[in-house]
Amino acid sequence: MGDCIFCKIANHEIPAEVLYEDDQVLAFRDLNPQAPVHFLVIPKIHIESVNALDDETFPVVQAVFKAVQILAKELNFADAGYRVVTNCGVDGGQTVGHLHYHVLAGRNLTWPPG
Repeated sequence: MGDCIFCKIANHEIPAEVLYEDDQVLAFRDLNPQAPVHFLVIPKIHIESVNALDDETFPVVQAVFKAVQILAKELNFADAGYRVVTNCGVDGGQTVGHLHYHVLAGRNLTWPPG
């Protein structure tokens, strides 16, 4: 998608503070952090949302969680705990039409979130 900001970040057309990258996913710091640790993990291919996942694209979810696990250990918050969130659709709070997962850590994350 030519106008998708996350596709542009994945293609390194827009700078981001990259924390992790492999052939399927990219993780980068959120520009508006909601916790001391807040980064996004996105598939490099354009997938609109969870609703758009299919048999061909479901494996990218595994790659996302592999990246989350690696970064949780590398950034030393795995044992303390963290939250992984994806929003789907307008009512779900999705503001960018590209599947992405927020990872938040570094403080007590209350429930419900809002």
